Amino acid sequence: MSGRTERTQHRGRTEPQGKGERLADWADARVGLRAMAKANMRKIFPDHWSFMMGEVCLYSFLILILTGVYLTLFFEPSGAEVIYHGSYEPLNGVRMTRAYESTVNISMDVRGGLLIRQIHHWAAVVFVAGMLVHMMRVFFTGAFRKPREVNWLFGWTLLMLGLITGLTGYSLPDDLLSGTGIRFAQGAILSVPVVGTYLSFFLFGGEFPGHDIIPRLYPVHVLLLPGIMLGLVVAHLILVFYHKHTQFAGPGRTERNVVGAPFLPIYIAKAGGMFFLVFGVLTVMGAIASINPVWLMGPYRPDYVSTGAQPDWYLGFSEGLIRVMPGWEINAWGHTLQLGVFIPFSLFPLIMMAIAVYPFIEAWVTGDRREHHIAERPRNAPTRTALGVAWLSLYAVLLIGGGNDLWATRFHLSINSITWFVRIAFFVAPVVAFIVTRRFCQGLQLHDRELALHGRESGTVKRLPHGEFVEVHEPLTQAQLHKLTAHEQPPPFELGPLVDANGVQRSPRRSDRLRARLAHAMYGPGSQVPKATVEEYRAIDSGDQHHH
Repeated sequence: MSGRTERTQHRGRTEPQGKGERLADWADARVGLRAMAKANMRKIFPDHWSFMMGEVCLYSFLILILTGVYLTLFFEPSGAEVIYHGSYEPLNGVRMTRAYESTVNISMDVRGGLLIRQIHHWAAVVFVAGMLVHMMRVFFTGAFRKPREVNWLFGWTLLMLGLITGLTGYSLPDDLLSGTGIRFAQGAILSVPVVGTYLSFFLFGGEFPGHDIIPRLYPVHVLLLPGIMLGLVVAHLILVFYHKHTQFAGPGRTERNVVGAPFLPIYIAKAGGMFFLVFGVLTVMGAIASINPVWLMGPYRPDYVSTGAQPDWYLGFSEGLIRVMPGWEINAWGHTLQLGVFIPFSLFPLIMMAIAVYPFIEAWVTGDRREHHIAERPRNAPTRTALGVAWLSLYAVLLIGGGNDLWATRFHLSINSITWFVRIAFFVAPVVAFIVTRRFCQGLQLHDRELALHGRESGTVKRLPHGEFVEVHEPLTQAQLHKLTAHEQPPPFELGPLVDANGVQRSPRRSDRLRARLAHAMYGPGSQVPKATVEEYRAIDSGDQHHH
């Protein structure tokens, strides 16, 4: 039958088939959309407010692409020098590159240009911040465990690429601030032994600053890095859709089921609303909060350095490492090795790499090969939570180091005192944060144990027949008890007897010795408070009735 004469049965009568139905039938006949939609569109996903940070990352990335496409229509990635004659009077007659001139023109002359520029910059800041918070949520809840280790690596790679993309985009306007940042990066590259000079000459096309760096950064920023990141985002979302989010312990929730809402229409409706909410907030931020006003800083000149030059916050970690490092250097055989730059330049990726491989280290220490779909409360993994907080404290300390000049001028402090504070805190702060956080988690575990065994304090005081005053405790519901006791407490890996039954001494491998030490540090005695058991609860419940 032709499309004009087709009919569909609906409530006992025939009606003409709509255009949408005909389009759906056409697509289904060619790619099988109906079966795919039936299998996936009603898929159930758990719901929790913390999942929002991943969505903020996704929508910020989409907004970056949309605003970036608009900016590419007007930006000229050229290092050729011109004399400015435009609408911004304070810069008239000033020599600058075409890149800087086009950036000023976008801000001053292109309709909506300044708003789009600022939305783009704010979206980049929110994107990286969202990724960091999202990864910390995954880390603290143990959502990186099998089968999600690969997705953790995808997220970590996106974070690293986001840092590099932010640096390249930050450098394109060629203003005094971004030029200082490129000079900083070039100094770090020069510190690489043997090949540092060659790398610098290759990137800059000769002596710094040259005329090639901006045309080279441009395709990297608008094509190469976004293309790789887009592929990783798609792969990340496919795995999220396949594995689904982890769900927190609760009634009816196990490792083999999912309690939540269907993808269509619930999650689709939420996703649409969240996208426009994020877009609206970023638009308001771009409209009322100035960021990177390049016209005030002027064009970059190698003989100028802007006062209080600071990168975006997410690069302050690496800059803080270099700023507070002592100026050590080795001079030998006519060559100079700048340890004061090379060591922190190498330390930054090493610290980040430790985050990437942590899921595999924890799986090796525990020997756990099972799939995990129940998220852990951070308090129930004290050592892991303490490690995460220690890393965040290190990040915060180095951010202070990256802005030591601003701290000195704003708070009237000695910059030398700030530098020495950061040098000492680099080693002390993570240790203190680790100890305090671990003890705090153990205190929360102890509170949960007491709550599970004795119930919640009601505030009602009762006098017993023999004169004793006691407070009446209200028993918890089964759902509340399940939440407090559902987590696992794996025993630490043991080496076993070093002498067998025949008296022959066994020599364990070094890897097994290391695994045993790490396992005892993470899960051994004193690392966590034993959770309440059914036997303890029944013993107290039967022998201490007056407390309930």
